[in-house]
Amino acid sequence: MGSMFRNVLALRQISQRSLTTSTRKSVQNRVAEHQKLFQEDNGVPVHLKAGFRDVLLYRLTMLISFFGAGYSIYEIGKASFPQKK
Repeated sequence: MGSMFRNVLALRQISQRSLTTSTRKSVQNRVAEHQKLFQEDNGVPVHLKAGFRDVLLYRLTMLISFFGAGYSIYEIGKASFPQKK
C-alpha cells in the first residue's frame, strides 16, 4: 500500500513538473476587440461578422448540407424501387 502511494506522489510530481516547465507563448488578449466587432450594429449577421473566412465557411457548410440532403433523397428514391433483373 505504501509503495502505491509513493508511485502516485511521484506521478503527481512528474505531471506538475512537465506542466510548469513548459514554455508559455505570449498571447495578446484581444477579447475587447472581438466584443467591439461583434456588438457593432452594421446589419451583418453575427455568424458572418468575422469576415471572408466566416463567409467561406458558411457557404461551404450550406453547399455540403444541400448536397447531402439531395443525395439522401436520391438514395431513398433509388431504394424505393426494386432493381429489375
